[in-house]
Amino acid sequence: MDIQFIQKTSLRVRYGETDQMGYCYYGNYAQYFEVGRVEALRSFGMSYKDMENSGVMLPVSEFNVRYFAPAYYDDLLLITTKITALKGPRLFFEYEIENENGKVISVASTTLVFVSKETMRPISPPDYFMDLMQKHQVK
Repeated sequence: MDIQFIQKTSLRVRYGETDQMGYCYYGNYAQYFEVGRVEALRSFGMSYKDMENSGVMLPVSEFNVRYFAPAYYDDLLLITTKITALKGPRLFFEYEIENENGKVISVASTTLVFVSKETMRPISPPDYFMDLMQKHQVK
């Protein structure tokens, strides 16, 4: 199922996320993408906490990232998160981070997999999630 859902989140690079030159450490970007993903799902109508409490986990199975320019201490970043597809138990995301000048500094994609909290084995997405997805399905 192809999905068209876009959500934007902003955050500021904190001092502790930078090196001596004031550059944002590259490893922090995975957390920035996670912030975008969590907020996208929340605005979509689903919270990770509620999902996990119902016995469903959604771990990352694949992560790809490209860096074009650095982020610096105190930069305000705009994270655009797109939910692009659902294929079986796999949910696909794409991300873009822009700096305050509107320059794209990084792009990424992740694949997450719905799994049972009890067995940690892949499962079909819950019905409540499928109901939400139907609203954003590309026809």
